[in-house]
Amino acid sequence: MSYAYLFKYIIIGDTGVGKSCLLLQFTDKRFQPVHDLTIGVEFGARMVNIDNKQVKLQIWDTAGQESFRSITRSYYRGAAGALLVYDITRRDTFKHLSVWLEEARQHSQSNMTIMLIGNKNDLEHRRAVSFEEGKAFADANGLIFMETSAKTAFNVEQAFINTAEKIHENIQSGVIDVSNESHGIKVGMAASGAGANSASSASTKSGGCC
Repeated sequence: MSYAYLFKYIIIGDTGVGKSCLLLQFTDKRFQPVHDLTIGVEFGARMVNIDNKQVKLQIWDTAGQESFRSITRSYYRGAAGALLVYDITRRDTFKHLSVWLEEARQHSQSNMTIMLIGNKNDLEHRRAVSFEEGKAFADANGLIFMETSAKTAFNVEQAFINTAEKIHENIQSGVIDVSNESHGIKVGMAASGAGANSASSASTKSGGCC
């Protein structure tokens, strides 16, 4: 299917915060509770509609383990957006955000849009990080913020789409140079009004929720 733009995303954060589950919920609209650890990097893609334009999101889901960090770093380059994920029931994953953020900014292009995601908000009874804390961290670091649940699909769609809307806004305002593909954006062949159906999805994603 033709598209106006292709945006490359990277999903980052500690092991077990639900990165792969978020991607699977977004691309396949399903939740896989039993999973293997992501080894290296896995991939998924889906079309969305942004400002009446078909936009293809190409999403790289990275392993959280330190042993794969060098592989992850190579994917920051050429990413237009990053989803930085922590688990609201595990305070350590929140404490590690500053390390992830520093690494992301060090290895990515300066205009990368970063969405902070507090995942697993279906586990309210086990919450260890308040919504206000997540929002305060995002505000202090210039990030977009949302809480999600990969299990119930709460805000999952919106997290990916809001990130794309911000990237598109930066294109429209001239902040991002789309002729430079190292910014993680590829201009497609589609006319600006092409295709209003954003429901189509394609995923090469296989198991894994970390």
